[in-house]
This record gives sequence, structure tokens and C-alpha cells, in this order.
Amino acid sequence: MKHFFNRKDTIVTEALDGFLATAGSGTLARLDGYPEIKVVLRADWDKTKVAVVSGGGAGHEPSHAGFVGAGMLTAAVSGEIFASPSVEAVLAAIRATTGPAGCLLVVKNYTGDRLNFGLAAEKARAEGFAVEMVIVADDIALPDIAQPRGVAGTLFVHKIAGHLSESGDDLASVAAAARAAAKDIVSLGISLSSCSIPGQAHEERFGADDGELGLGIHGEPGVERIPLQSAGAFVAIMAERLAAQLDPGDHYGLLINNLGSVPPLEMSLIANAVLSSPLAKAVTLTIGPGHLMTALNMNGFSLSLLKLNPAREAALLAAVGPHAWPPAKPVRQPVVVAMPEPVTGTAPKPASRDAAAERLIRAACQRLIALEEPLNALDAKAGDGDTGSTMATGARSVLERIDTLPLADRAATLAAIGDALGTSMGGSSGVLLSIFFTAASQTLGFGATLPKALLAGLGRMSFYGGARIGDRTMVDALEPALRAFDASGLEAAAKAARQGAEATAAMRKAKAGRSAYIGRQLDVADPGAFAVAEVFAAVAALFAPA
Repeated sequence: MKHFFNRKDTIVTEALDGFLATAGSGTLARLDGYPEIKVVLRADWDKTKVAVVSGGGAGHEPSHAGFVGAGMLTAAVSGEIFASPSVEAVLAAIRATTGPAGCLLVVKNYTGDRLNFGLAAEKARAEGFAVEMVIVADDIALPDIAQPRGVAGTLFVHKIAGHLSESGDDLASVAAAARAAAKDIVSLGISLSSCSIPGQAHEERFGADDGELGLGIHGEPGVERIPLQSAGAFVAIMAERLAAQLDPGDHYGLLINNLGSVPPLEMSLIANAVLSSPLAKAVTLTIGPGHLMTALNMNGFSLSLLKLNPAREAALLAAVGPHAWPPAKPVRQPVVVAMPEPVTGTAPKPASRDAAAERLIRAACQRLIALEEPLNALDAKAGDGDTGSTMATGARSVLERIDTLPLADRAATLAAIGDALGTSMGGSSGVLLSIFFTAASQTLGFGATLPKALLAGLGRMSFYGGARIGDRTMVDALEPALRAFDASGLEAAAKAARQGAEATAAMRKAKAGRSAYIGRQLDVADPGAFAVAEVFAAVAALFAPA
């Protein structure tokens, strides 16, 4: 897989300096120990308070440096990618931040972290520092394992310990609260791909149709391979296993963590699935969804739950300095506001029948539906391959409404079609065609002929959309067709539309529409123009003399 980096051995130090340069705060700094010592710390730290220090391998950004700041970590110690920081690096962080109040180390339950942070703690104590350590082991993927991994639930401990430290609690109180919280956290992750490390060869162990449940934040294999299925089904599996670890009747905070490369759209969908699952009954606060403790570019997410009490809830809700930490929010059902009523005089006309109008509309819509795949294939050569689906969606929406259309009133029918397309089609095509039919309806209502009204609609569509003849869009077929329709009738219109559509194949570069955004030369007809030609052909055939 491809990555952006300069040299493998400077990735972490360059990334930390980039983070500090863009943090927008003079309260963060780093120790002058590169490359061996990689410590980000608070430059404004008051050593009369308990220092809260954590860290681990790089690759989990924004953890850990992203959570250094008021109300959270005092310092973060970074190793290389997925490698524990050295004893000397941890010890340097302790020396730099710890005063008479002492220091709490928050450590994820991995052997390297336990050993390096543990030895650093012992050395610091020998130097006279008061140091306590809390180990977080929140991963429930392997329920029978003696030493569960520490994963994203560790962030709950950062937040609680940081809040108590900021509030002035002593080391014993901060450590006790952190240890108690660590025991009340459960986490579980799932992914559809493993992560890849910059500068290292990557071999994807996942199949095209499966994912893994319970994999670690360093790309370790999951506990179980799961066939690819809906997000709701994945969440249901996770919710069932997490719920089995919860105490009935208690309330929990939920952290929804993006493991790296899940798009925000999908993370919001996942959040909705979680909060629609039985697990939601126990959740009163949420954090995320967002990038909190990632695993480089892993295409997965994790869920972590912390049992709440008033003190923990207050700690989670307290404001903090680090921008990477999303504020905790109470769970709320979506607010639904009633649709506004139409302005007086613009209410839809009642349904009415007109056999000829219905035949015309059905013919045009059925032709577009039949062309869905050919139009998609044509569009794939010049755009994003969805023109056929977009047109077919609009056509189906009109057919679904045909029994409610005021067919005996042409102007009202055009307006209703415009409304239907604007609601159902989406994208630029839906809006453009909605403008076309809406403007044509208004002109027809003022007494113009149908061809003249359609030309007026085209004029408004071109004004808003910016396309003209020669720009390689549907206008290249629609404008000559409507002018021929006005002058000579449907048969001439169909012929003109076909000629206009064919002419777009010779237009090597689009000047409007989505095809204009690609830099290469084109050698196929514009799919929108092709669709217009097919519709005119279908309608002309319908009304051709026997």
C-alpha cells in the first residue's frame, strides 16, 4: 500500500514536529532528545499537581500526543511505529513533569509498555519521585486470556486522571480513581482490513468478503473471522458480546473510535446502529465517533464502555484543552421538525386523468429505466458511472406518482414532475431537470405553447447550470430537439436530438458537467445527451402515424 513519508527512520519525529507546529498553542512543547527521546509535554505545567503521563508506540494518532493539554495528559511518550518507548524516554518524561505531587503513569497492557514504563517507574522512585502506575486491560475479544490487551478504553482513564489532576487531587486519589475506572472498562474492535506500515511490505491477510472481530490496535490478528455483512449485523455481534460484560441497571459512557480509515459517513452510520441496538439502553454519554486511538490506516472501528458514577460523569463532561478530544455528549434522540406547509396558492393540484399525457410520460420513463445499465456503462467512460441509475431513479419516482398527477392540467403536471425529480434524483441532474420542468410549468401557465414553454425551461436550466451547446452535456441534444419540436414537430425533434447526442462524441473535452472535471480526452457520446435522444425517440415513436 502507498504512504506519504520521507524516510522510514524519521516518520515519527517529523510527524510530532508537524503536530506541534500546527497545534496552535504555546502550551505544548517537546523535550530536546530526538530521535531517541520523543516526549510531548505541557509547557505551562504546574508541578504542584499530579503529572499524568502515558504513551506507547506511534501509529495511534491522535493518541497520545494529541491528548496532552489541560484536563488530560501532562506528557505523552512516543516510541517508533507500534513500538514501546524506551525506559530512558519514559524516565525523561517523568523527570520533566513531576514535582512534589508525584506522577501517575497510564499504561496499556502490552508487554513492552509494561516493562519499559515499569522499569522507568522504578528508576524514578530510586531518584526520589513519587510514581504510581495504572495498567489498562479493557479488550474483551479474548475472554479467557489472563492478560487482556489495553486498547481505546484507555482514553477514559486519561480523561478521568487528567480531570482529577487538574482539580488538585493528590496522587493516591488520582491513582485509585484511575485503577477503579480501568477495571470498569470493556472494549471490542472489528475491521475489514489490516493496517499497513510505511516503508514495510504489506500483505493483506483479509479476504475480499470477510472481516475480523477482536483484532488489536497494532494489527494483530483478530479472534474470529466474520463474513462481510451489513454494518448493523456487525454492530449486533459486538453489542451482544459487550452487553454480556455489563452490569444490569448501570449506566455507561460509550466511546466510538475510528481505527483509521473508516469514512466519517460510515462512522455516523455505525453510531446510529450502536445507538439503535440493545446496547443503547445502558448508554447515557457518548464520545465520538472519531479518530481517537487509531491503528494507522486500519479500516475498522472499536466500541468502549465505561461504567458511570457521578464522579466519572463529571470528569468526562469537563472541558479540556486538547482539540483532539471530542466533548462527551448526552444521548439524544434525533429532533424531527414538521415539514413546512406550502405557501398559499402553491398547493399541488388534485389528480386528474389524460390518456395521451399518461402514455407519453410512461413511454419516456420506461425508456429511461430500460437504459439504466447502458447509460451507467457509457458514463463510466466519461464520469463516475451513475447517470443511468440517477435517470432511472427519477423515472421510477415519476411513475410511482403517476396516479396522483394532475394530467389534465399540463402546467401543473410539469410542476409536479419537477418536484418529483428534485426530491428523488439528487445530484446535479435532478436539480437541473427540476429547474427545467418547474420553469417550463410557469411559462406554460402564462399561456405559451408547450414547445415554447419547454424552451423557456431550458433557458433557465442553462442559466443556472452554465451549460451551452458545444459544452458536451444533455443540452447538446435537448436544445436542438426542442427547437425542432417548436418548428416541425416530434419526428424532427427526435432526429435533431439524435444528431446532437452523436455530435458530443466528437467533442473531445467537456466544458460543463461532471465530465469537465477530468483532464483526459473523451471519445464517447455524453450519457445525458444520449438519454435525451432516446426519450425523444420513444415519444416520437409513440405518436407516429400508423
